[in-house]
Amino acid sequence: MAPRSNETTPASMAELDAIDLRILAELQSDGRITNVELASRVGLSAPPCLRRVRRLEEAGVLRGYHADVEPTALGFEVTFFAVVGLESQKQAVLDAFEAEVIGWPEVRECHMIRGGGDFLLRLVARDTAHENALTARLTGAQNVHKVQTLQTIRTAKNVVGVPF
Repeated sequence: MAPRSNETTPASMAELDAIDLRILAELQSDGRITNVELASRVGLSAPPCLRRVRRLEEAGVLRGYHADVEPTALGFEVTFFAVVGLESQKQAVLDAFEAEVIGWPEVRECHMIRGGGDFLLRLVARDTAHENALTARLTGAQNVHKVQTLQTIRTAKNVVGVPF
């Protein structure tokens, strides 16, 4: 899907040099690293390192810095996926569905997909009853034709970002 008009188009790989890639790898590994430590690890002094980080942010390559919160520690015992099929693939229907579920705090990811459905969502719920309520809400959403849910039993790997 093409970027929306209010989104920044990320820089292409051709615009990133080896130092940029090392900066990205270090920040992906530890987003709390200080600029001084980051500069040391990538072989720069602090001011040019900070300029590069800001350029990567402005280009949309670095999208943000986040804490990795353990859902169960905050009472979200269930993680599940929902494959959602809509009654139509008209752009207005797709956009309306996205707009609706993006507003649900329990929806942690929303992906338009190809094959087997129209959207793949990752949701968190406090318990099975909450999961059932979210599933019913999804099933009852406008233009939803089919919902298939898949509850996770365990997660063997959950890595953010991309490989370097």
